[in-house]
Amino acid sequence: MPELILGLSTKALGIWLAVFLTLAIYSFLYKDNPIYKFAEHLFVGTSAGYAVGLTYNQVVLRLVVDPLFRPAAVNLLAPKYLVIVPTLLGVMMFFRFSRRYGWLARWPICIVMGWGAGVGIPGAVQDILAQTHSTMLPLAPFDAGARTFAWWEGVTGLILVVAVITTLCYFYFSKEHKGAFGVAGRAGIYFLMIAFGASFGNTVMARISLLIGRMQFMIYDWWPLVVGLFRRG
Repeated sequence: MPELILGLSTKALGIWLAVFLTLAIYSFLYKDNPIYKFAEHLFVGTSAGYAVGLTYNQVVLRLVVDPLFRPAAVNLLAPKYLVIVPTLLGVMMFFRFSRRYGWLARWPICIVMGWGAGVGIPGAVQDILAQTHSTMLPLAPFDAGARTFAWWEGVTGLILVVAVITTLCYFYFSKEHKGAFGVAGRAGIYFLMIAFGASFGNTVMARISLLIGRMQFMIYDWWPLVVGLFRRG
């Protein structure tokens, strides 16, 4: 038997609460109001509380407490005292709130930034090399199966090369944008606008997909409950 609260099942109450919060957020389309602010603060507070609880369970317990005091829980034969070092560095982060000992927080911050740079820069270089490789494809690739040239792929490859070169010209500020170089820079602006427009359109479509999901939830999950209440009355 499902649990009942005020004559409604917990599932039905959850649906009503979800609908209320959905409409509260969309009420911002009319104007800023206290109901929207309540839903916004509730969302932010719940997300922060969930993140704290998740961090405590997945990081503090599993990566610090278990290796030191319960090694068998993480398949260790003996306590792993090496985790004390990153734990102390993490604790030193909180000295940022102290005016007197705030300088201690610089050490873990430097380590994190150095590690992030060491890990992130090679990945960024690989992305740059991959993008550079994409501009070096043959402009008239040969299709061995059809024994002909794939001219359309060559056209798209040529457009890609022109877009990359003109965009780089636009961002090259060591030379005055005049003459042919200025024309190339202005062409780069158009390619940038096309890229930004496509990115914005993709973002809008993603948000519309979320809206469709909310509408489907209200139609297929919430509306039958409303109809059921009227039938009972």
